[in-house]
Amino acid sequence: MNVGLDIGATKTLGLVVDDDGTILAEVREATEPGAEGVVRTAAQVVEALRAATDAGLTGTVGVGIPGLVDVERGAVKHAVNLGVNGEWLPLRDLLGARLGVPVVVENDVNAATLGAVAMSGEDDLVYLSIGTGLAAGLVLEGRLRRGDHGAAGEIGHVPVDPAGALCQCGQRGCLETIASGSAIATAWPSPDVPAAQALFAAADAGDPAAIAARDRFASGVASAIRVLSLTVDPRSVVLGGGVAQLGEPLRAAVADALRAQARTSPFLGSLDLAGRLRVVPADYPVAAVGAALLGRS
Repeated sequence: MNVGLDIGATKTLGLVVDDDGTILAEVREATEPGAEGVVRTAAQVVEALRAATDAGLTGTVGVGIPGLVDVERGAVKHAVNLGVNGEWLPLRDLLGARLGVPVVVENDVNAATLGAVAMSGEDDLVYLSIGTGLAAGLVLEGRLRRGDHGAAGEIGHVPVDPAGALCQCGQRGCLETIASGSAIATAWPSPDVPAAQALFAAADAGDPAAIAARDRFASGVASAIRVLSLTVDPRSVVLGGGVAQLGEPLRAAVADALRAQARTSPFLGSLDLAGRLRVVPADYPVAAVGAALLGRS
């Protein structure tokens, strides 16, 4: 049995998965912020999984976590939303000592990319995570590409509008300021339901302002896919992250934007980028499954 943890700012999700990918147990706990809180929450989730399965779960635990991850050292920093900032947190060693098992640590988007591989059966894909920010994971010919500095797939910080909004990275007009959950929340604030859900519902109801906001967002996501696809030419593009809870309406809007961008370019049209799109099912915990695969490997 394989154990995977998806550590997020609000919750930590733990899974036990068998070799066929079937989820045998699932536990969620609110993530306690700060270095000690992150380690304590992760340990609690694994102990709860042990209780739920009545098994020792002595194999490797895979962990997906946001921030800059040093895979060789099993350490993380700059996970700002978790309260893990400038200093390296030796998560592998600390969690392993508490649990008495080996631990492997990976960036959460990379972990989710491995989950997308398991879900789709494709071994050459781009996973585009559309959440608070915008980032991509790359599995090319079966190999996860992290990059020399761990920055492969940081598509959200490609500037596309010199006069655009200031991005948190310090640049101006990045794709993330157009094509992310935070960009939707800015363009279409909603106090009652998730902003993406409210925006798409208003657009479907015919609100002209909502249609314009939705189409601008979808065009930004399409631009990210176009850059990634022209760079690495993946067989498949999988949409995930919080905004992907929209499901088919998101895929359709982005596919329409890709077709619109290709309308005046026979070259782009021949690549059929819209036809490569898939979206993670709302009930599939892609990052935790990917983390479990890390543990297996």
